[in-house]
Amino acid sequence: MDWWWAAYLGLGLFVGFFAGLLGIGGGLIIVTVLVFMFTHQGFPADRVVHLALGTSLTSIVFTSLSSIRAHQRHGAVRWDILRRALAGVVIGTLLGTLFADALPSRYLAIFFTAFVYYSAAQMWLDLKPKASRQLPGRAGTTAAALGIGVISSLVGAGGGVISIPLMTLCNVPMRNAIGTSAALGLPIAIAGAVGYVVTGLDRTGLPPLTVGYIYLPALIGIVIGTFFTVPYGAKAAHTLPVPMLKKIFGIILFLMATKMLVGLF
Repeated sequence: MDWWWAAYLGLGLFVGFFAGLLGIGGGLIIVTVLVFMFTHQGFPADRVVHLALGTSLTSIVFTSLSSIRAHQRHGAVRWDILRRALAGVVIGTLLGTLFADALPSRYLAIFFTAFVYYSAAQMWLDLKPKASRQLPGRAGTTAAALGIGVISSLVGAGGGVISIPLMTLCNVPMRNAIGTSAALGLPIAIAGAVGYVVTGLDRTGLPPLTVGYIYLPALIGIVIGTFFTVPYGAKAAHTLPVPMLKKIFGIILFLMATKMLVGLF
């Protein structure tokens, strides 16, 4: 058990830097690594992905708070976007946790892998928006937020892999998109944590020290690690060139998806 605590802490240290750097809660990385760890710890195979998703989203609650504070110091958070999207992401996330509970781990893993490959390709293509394109109105923003919430809960992420590309395509500057994505990750993570606790409470055979689909030792180790490294990542986000940020994002996502794919087949 001692070795696993150290591994969870190391995962948190690694993820925290990229959470601050890219405005994501690190969920895609966390889920992939936790699936590997939980499998080797002998956790129930049909609930391994669910436990990874629930633990990941709960850790993002704490990561987002640290990341928001760091990005706000640079004036990078668009609070107007957060206010317009808030109801949609919360409702979508809760609906997604209900759907995830009904799916076997393998199907969840396949969906997760396909989505991560899509996200990596999107960042590498670096599509340029039309100069006249702007954010949609309230109805359009709510619809987009609803979709972001559903997908985020199914992949255990804070939504940055969707919201950052969407915002940049609407001519929101990359650094504002990163900061705003960190803020959007907080309500997504809170709603997702609640959903995965509730849907997992009546499940039998889960490992000790589990609350719903949240495995507490992993959560604690990850949160402690991210606390130290998120500020450094946020600082780097305001000094590194934007194209490099996108390339880093794409490389990490591609590697994580490939690791998950190998595990599936």
